[in-house]
Amino acid sequence: MPLSGEYAPSTSQHSRRQVELFERTDGREGNTMRGRPIIVLWTLGATSGKLRKTPLMRVEHDGHYAVLASMGGAPTHPLWYHNLVAHPQVELQDGAVRRDYVAHQATGAEYDEWWARAVETWPDYDAYQARTQRRIPVFVLDPA
Repeated sequence: MPLSGEYAPSTSQHSRRQVELFERTDGREGNTMRGRPIIVLWTLGATSGKLRKTPLMRVEHDGHYAVLASMGGAPTHPLWYHNLVAHPQVELQDGAVRRDYVAHQATGAEYDEWWARAVETWPDYDAYQARTQRRIPVFVLDPA
């Protein structure tokens, strides 16, 4: 079931513009970040309940996706992390295709497997992990 509610654009001008371009062109433009493919994750705000749209690195395997709450190795989780914990039903747009998913936080071997895939996609994740004391969360998105 598609998410609904009032849309609250990102406070980050770069993220907001990228999402708008991505959506306007069905993912034909605004579909990379530093030369790597991205997806747009739709979540419901943990406290506001408003729709949030976040461009994130594309980490996909057999129709499942992973999103990493890295925030560039900052000491705190990005705000969308809290949205997934509170509301695990999400939408993901990959190019022109938008589908419903259910998110869960990976642990153990599943975490290791998805972390390796993510680093293959975006090697900077290892540098981000080295920068922070927290273990960067990995959420796996399974088709709803």
